[in-house]
Formats: sequence, C-alpha cells, structure tokens
Amino acid sequence: MQPPLSAGRDSPLMPPPSTKPGAGRAEFGHASGNALSMTWSALQDAANVVCQLAGLQPEMRKPEVRNFPAIMRDTGGWRYDLAKQGVDDLTAFMEPGIAALLAVSARGQSPVPAALALWQEFVTARASLLALIPPLGIKRRA
Repeated sequence: MQPPLSAGRDSPLMPPPSTKPGAGRAEFGHASGNALSMTWSALQDAANVVCQLAGLQPEMRKPEVRNFPAIMRDTGGWRYDLAKQGVDDLTAFMEPGIAALLAVSARGQSPVPAALALWQEFVTARASLLALIPPLGIKRRA
C-alpha cells in the first residue's frame, strides 16, 4: 500500500512559496458577498420546493427578496454580519427539513402538513432578515 499524497512543502501539488507578501492567497472581499448571494438564491429555490410540497403556489420574488444580499453587502457593518448569520441559520434548518420532506414523500406519505410548517418557519425567519434592510435615508457603505 502506498502512502497518501500530501501537499507538503516539497510536493509537486504545492507551488513554491512566493517572496511577495500575500501572493497565492485569495482575496475574499467580494467573494464573501457572492457566497451570500449564492446561498440566498439557493434558499429561495429550496423554499419554492417546500412551497410546492405544501401544495401552495410558488411565490413571486419581490425586489427586496431578490436584492437582499446586494443590499446587505452595500450596507455593511452589523446589519451585514447579522444577515450572514441569519442566512446560515436558515440553511441549517432548511437542509434537513427538505431531506425529511423528500424522505416522507418517497415513502408515499403526504408531506403537506410538515411542508406547511417548514414553509411558515422559513417565511417568518426570512421576514426577520428582510427587516435588516435599512430604512431610506441611512447611508450605505460606498
């Protein structure tokens, strides 16, 4: 049995260290905003699946829902930090919730009551996040 490949200092998998400070490191300033946008979008798509499993019509995405990640990124500060945490919290209960709904549905049982409960929890949590959008007149970060 051969030892596993490692990315040690002399490994061909690891480039040689650079003499420039910060070289080879990713810049995550804008990427973290993109991660929030992608996660938020995936949550909205997942919510539509829950909505359909609950027997409801998929909702139209309002501008504040669609633009939430960009608004939070532009606002910055404590609101952005709370938005990131809130999106993580939404993800934490939606992922296992959808898995459970799909498992119930795969067994031939109706997922409607559980899907309605998950949908209501999602809508309530999302409304709390949307409340982070600053009122008109509050300056956003440039």
